[in-house]
Parts: sequence; C-alpha cells; structure tokens
Amino acid sequence: MPTSEIANLRRAIGQLRQCITALEAQYGDATVVKRLVNDLERLDIDAEDLGQSRPTPAPRAATPMEVVVVPDTPYDPALWHGADDEGVGGYQAHRG
Repeated sequence: MPTSEIANLRRAIGQLRQCITALEAQYGDATVVKRLVNDLERLDIDAEDLGQSRPTPAPRAATPMEVVVVPDTPYDPALWHGADDEGVGGYQAHRG
C-alpha cells in the first residue's frame, strides 16, 4: 500500500480511536464497546503489519470470456448414435 494510503489508514484509525474513547466514557464497559475496542486493536495491528509488508503486484485484468451461442434447435440424432444413456442403464442395441 503506498505511503499516502497507509497514512490515511492510520489517520482514520486515530479518528475511530477518538470516537470509541468517547463511547467508552458514555457507555462504560458495555459488551458492544468492548467489541469495538477489540476491533480497533485488530485494525491497529493489521495496519502495522501492512505498513511493514511489501505490496504485491496487482493481478492482471481478466480476459473477456468468449460467448458460445448454443442454438435452440434440436440436435441431430446421429450425434448420439452408439452413446451410453447415463442413468438409464447404458446403451441397449435392441429392445424387445
């Protein structure tokens, strides 16, 4: 992450810390406030780790997928001549 983005992240975490501190003053040790404090600590740790790591190259843009048009017309029955009919017990040469 470029330095300016890490600086913006740190600034946002600092602002969030101020808000959570104010909430702690209002709500005390409420469970929800404790969770916010825990989340803030996690964000702080992750931001520190991110600041110490090297950026990885962005993945290449995906190539557009080829569109294959499947016609609505029935298939030629000769296409299936001699093929097993899965789920029905296999191909049967004669019925009788």
